[in-house]
Amino acid sequence: MTSINPFQMAQQQFDEVAEQLELSDNIRKILRWPLREFHFQIPVQLDDGTMQVFRGYRVQHNDARGPCKGGIRFHPAETVDTVRALATWMTWKCAVADIPLGGGKGGVIVDPAGLSVAEKQRLCRGWIDQMWRNIGPRMDVPAPDVGTTPQMMGWMMDEYTKLVGHFTPGVITGKPLGGGGSKGRTEATGFGVVVTIREALKHLGIDSKGCTASIQGFGNVAQYASKFFIEMLGGRVVAVSCWDRFDKTSYTFAKADGLDPSFLQTITDQYGTIDKEKAKQAGISIEDGDAWLKKDVEVLIPAAIEGVVTKDTVGQISSKVKIVAEGANGPCTPGADEFFREKNIYVIPDFLCNAGGVICSYFEGVQNDMNFYWELDEVMRNLDKKVTNAFASVQEMAGARGVYNRNAAYMVAIDRVVRAMELRGWI
Repeated sequence: MTSINPFQMAQQQFDEVAEQLELSDNIRKILRWPLREFHFQIPVQLDDGTMQVFRGYRVQHNDARGPCKGGIRFHPAETVDTVRALATWMTWKCAVADIPLGGGKGGVIVDPAGLSVAEKQRLCRGWIDQMWRNIGPRMDVPAPDVGTTPQMMGWMMDEYTKLVGHFTPGVITGKPLGGGGSKGRTEATGFGVVVTIREALKHLGIDSKGCTASIQGFGNVAQYASKFFIEMLGGRVVAVSCWDRFDKTSYTFAKADGLDPSFLQTITDQYGTIDKEKAKQAGISIEDGDAWLKKDVEVLIPAAIEGVVTKDTVGQISSKVKIVAEGANGPCTPGADEFFREKNIYVIPDFLCNAGGVICSYFEGVQNDMNFYWELDEVMRNLDKKVTNAFASVQEMAGARGVYNRNAAYMVAIDRVVRAMELRGWI
């Protein structure tokens, strides 16, 4: 996914804050590495009768505050270090959002676009067959991520239910509505991104009306972030980028007077590839894949994958940019952070910015436990409150300690995890 090792990046970010917090060596050792890792093979019979063996992972970084929580990625370039990094960031994300969960992540090395529906179902069930003894509502709760869908989560929940012998919807979140899923889950991450942008604009004293944004990606997070940026803030999205799975390259789709996210959704496939011909017919210009980064906008939203804004690319950012909202996990490297500090660009760190998804997943688990499901307005109201409170706690820490936003978010999260470890007698 990137030439930059994401786990080393996660550790580097942690080390900087651990030094500022003067954490003991033992605490650092516990938090720098996952508590548990699972590496396994998943044999799957393909539709033509042949057998293919896929490599799968599950990493449980820390469960001091509650069961591990985190998605499962299906991606051809998946690596264990990517999964380790994402599991680590999930620990901090749950802590900064102040929900009683820890950090985990899973993955399979596979291009899901190359599998039939039946093959994907067999792969999903095979992942559960390997992991069911080590996941559960009180142990580790997976969810969808890049390359996986609510339907896949439904298959996984069903396989787990068969193996344990009783209906257990809370083992997986991000399930379809009617199959134990929560209203609002699909749009939750993008909604949370825009809530943090709203709070950042207030903090900076910038009027959101007429504010412009450029977004990397057009998967689930980017789609809903673009819609809510327009609907909630009165802003304008002038560019989005996407990976074209046919050309094996990325493109930027731009329109100076603003894109219509709802229209773009109608010409985007389930893997986030936008139909270029239909876009051209609608008057949308198609530019190179990095063009989104260079747009003259107030807000940049990297919302695809990790390691895309680096010390080598960050200099392309317009001087007009005031906010970088990290919709993706780990999209900006430490080298980029140096640039942001120097230019006084307000960064909303990933595990705060995109926490809306895991918060809503937590709500889904609560509803599964109660066997009582909330209406959409209740979900979104509670989500807005949680994300706003999390933003405020980070902003307060940044002001109190005089530190960069990312470090402040780490401080809030690490303080809460260490406190839980102390209360449980781990340290």
